[in-house]
Amino acid sequence: MNLNRSFFVPVNSPLHNLNPLTKLALVFSMILPAFLSLPQLAPFLAIPILIAVFIGRVQKQYFNLLLKLVLPTILFMFVMQSLFLPGGETVILNLGIFDVTRESMQSAFYTVSRIFVMISSFAILLLTTHPSELMSDLTRRGLPGQFAYVIISTLQILPQMQAKAQTIIAAQRSRGLDTESSFRKRIGSLVPLVGPLVFGSLVEVEERAIAIEARGFTSKRVKTSLHEIPDPAFDKILRGILVILVIASFTLNLWLS
Repeated sequence: MNLNRSFFVPVNSPLHNLNPLTKLALVFSMILPAFLSLPQLAPFLAIPILIAVFIGRVQKQYFNLLLKLVLPTILFMFVMQSLFLPGGETVILNLGIFDVTRESMQSAFYTVSRIFVMISSFAILLLTTHPSELMSDLTRRGLPGQFAYVIISTLQILPQMQAKAQTIIAAQRSRGLDTESSFRKRIGSLVPLVGPLVFGSLVEVEERAIAIEARGFTSKRVKTSLHEIPDPAFDKILRGILVILVIASFTLNLWLS
């Protein structure tokens, strides 16, 4: 059973060795052009994302996440937008009262491409960056600890809930609960799972609040760290290039609009 409290994959790769702020800049250099620049740009952003996956050597974990979470989400959105998006003149498929038009499918394709870019970019960040390193680097650069804690908690909430759910399922199985038979019985077994999961999460929130206060989280004194996050010149140059690329994509959008 994997009780890891984050999606981080501890391997040695060029992407893992980058400064956390550089990887965060890489995420936003994908997301901002996808949503704020030309819609035709979004599908092509999948190419650098896939390249980054292989550079980071996290392709197994990424494609596992892609199949379980990303693809079902974007396929559902594509179908719904193709059916219900108003407008469009070129009818490709007629499904009773619904007309699927070329224009609605094109708009749906651009929308799901943006969602794919957003989810995949954050997935790469989570797979190649340990949350504690990201939090340490952000607070070192002057970000208030409260904001850094909110960011890290948001990034960790899904793996933490998943780990807690697996622990509860293992405990319920040891008590004879049937979780692997028919679909109806598995749905029924969710009831004894939800209660401990919700109440356990609420207790964990209180425990975290006590722990961060005990560690002087709200103290105004300058904090030091035993683990210094390196920020070499290469990272600074790469962040500058990413900013230039984002500005260039916005300029191209304004020029062509």
